[in-house]
Amino acid sequence: MKTVQAARRRERRQGPRTPHWVYTRNTPRRAEELLAGGSLYWVVRGVIRCRQELVGFEEDIDEDDGKKFCRIKVKRPLIATAPRTCKAFQGWRYFEPERAPPDLSRGDTPDMPPDMAAELKRLGLL
Repeated sequence: MKTVQAARRRERRQGPRTPHWVYTRNTPRRAEELLAGGSLYWVVRGVIRCRQELVGFEEDIDEDDGKKFCRIKVKRPLIATAPRTCKAFQGWRYFEPERAPPDLSRGDTPDMPPDMAAELKRLGLL
């Protein structure tokens, strides 16, 4: 995900009922546990910005190269979260509920703009 705004535009174009899938190589080891209220958290430029609730996991095999992969079905819409800087990784992750960033309500604004937080992190100031 390059920006949250771009993802929201894509959601509007596709419509709210269109399923959304995220692809990854391996099925999470704790898949059943994650489906009991878990979410996938999106990282944009080193900052957790939003989440999507998990709906299901499907394993499949790529017809071109024969390698297995996992489709992760997530609910729409994106849910904004309080920005939280994090180490670089593949662009999303799961959290234990007590470690997850809180959701932002409509009208909430983070203490610092996410782009500013990402730049300060890049500079080693956060």
